Amino acid sequence: MKYKQQFNSKQFVIKTATVGLLINMLMFSAIPAMAEGEKTPATTETGTVAPATAKGTAVKIPSVDTLGLELKSAVLIEPTTGQVLLSLNADEPLPPASMTKMMTEYIVADAVKNGKITWDQKVIVQKNASLQIGSRIFLAEGDEHTVEELYIAMAVGSANDATVALAELVGGSEEAFVAMMNDTAQKMGMKTAYFVNSTGLSREDMPAEFRPDIDKETVMSAMDAAILAKYIVTDHPDFTKFTTIQSYKFRPRDKAPMINYNWMLEANKNNVNFKAYAYPGLDGLKTGHTASAGNCFTGTAVRDGVRLISVVMGADSEAHRFTETKKVLDYGFTNFEIKQVIAPKSVVESNQTVPVLKGKNKEVSVVTDAGVTFIVPKGTTSPQITATAQINDPATLVAPIAKGSKVGKVTYSYKAEGMSQAQQKTVNLVTSDEAEKAGWFKLLFRAIGEFLGDLFNGIKNLF
Repeated sequence: MKYKQQFNSKQFVIKTATVGLLINMLMFSAIPAMAEGEKTPATTETGTVAPATAKGTAVKIPSVDTLGLELKSAVLIEPTTGQVLLSLNADEPLPPASMTKMMTEYIVADAVKNGKITWDQKVIVQKNASLQIGSRIFLAEGDEHTVEELYIAMAVGSANDATVALAELVGGSEEAFVAMMNDTAQKMGMKTAYFVNSTGLSREDMPAEFRPDIDKETVMSAMDAAILAKYIVTDHPDFTKFTTIQSYKFRPRDKAPMINYNWMLEANKNNVNFKAYAYPGLDGLKTGHTASAGNCFTGTAVRDGVRLISVVMGADSEAHRFTETKKVLDYGFTNFEIKQVIAPKSVVESNQTVPVLKGKNKEVSVVTDAGVTFIVPKGTTSPQITATAQINDPATLVAPIAKGSKVGKVTYSYKAEGMSQAQQKTVNLVTSDEAEKAGWFKLLFRAIGEFLGDLFNGIKNLF
């Protein structure tokens, strides 16, 4: 017993002496210790955070099979999210016929938007345009018309000669313009699209001397057509200036105006010939027909502030492409809605704060800088959302940090039952308060405290 007491006394003396020695050492090296200690705060965590999930209702979406679509392919998307709402052989490359002209329309409208050409600019018709067959306005070589007149003829009457005249104006030649079309398709993320001309005509129907020496035809999947339409409505929201024209007299001497091939225009509700097909909110986009393509239509409509884009390919008649489009659009407007699922300045449960170096406080609160909107099945009250956050390199989070500074990002994901793909949206994480820099005295004693904490833990582990 006496021996044990003597041993414990010696341990106490050793521990006390060691602590005293180390405290003295600390006092002479406190500032360097502080500098080293602040490089990697113990509370900092970077990288991907475990997903946080919010419980919600599950709303069942009717099967596409219930629509009884009689088509080669079809697709329905919501353009602001890119969400696919319906898909039927949507990735199969097929002849798109005059839906090809949507790419010509996009590039020409871009050229106007970027100041390369103007709507009132005069265009002199070249030989290639004058030789076009199929839908046309019978342009002669040497004719002069404005860009806008030719664009209307292309958008309303699907005129092949007007289309080639515009392609040659923008590209220098139709061949060079087609190269622009294919390059733009790749940039847009169109996976199957390949163009051999600006019109959508079969290669054998092109003028022989201007026919490309390739063994290919123009193809485009329904999904690619929907992607192209999405870029049109997003980048050129004034597209309706042209696509809603019901009829257009190209020349004063023409006996009759050209009639818009799009029977589904809402304005046609008062048209005796087309009122059976008129669809509320429909304002575009492009029809197409060839023997190989069948009857195709890319349509878009707005209802209650929501725009949808539909594509149908391979219908067996002009009327059938519109009745099938009605089924597709009704499916979307009946079963889906756009909902804000995350409000701006929301707190991410797993990352309510981030660590701060050299700050008055060791951490600062963070929130999202923007809201998140997804398209959800109608009736969904609290969609199940997954959040994955990523914080910036901790070495960059040094006070002072202004309020509203970007310090990370968070990706929200959502997939409804019955939907073919998940939706994702990434927003920034920003500081909700200012992170002020601490004074040197506070930093000194914070470093001493952290050092002593580590010291005593180290001593404790020795014995």
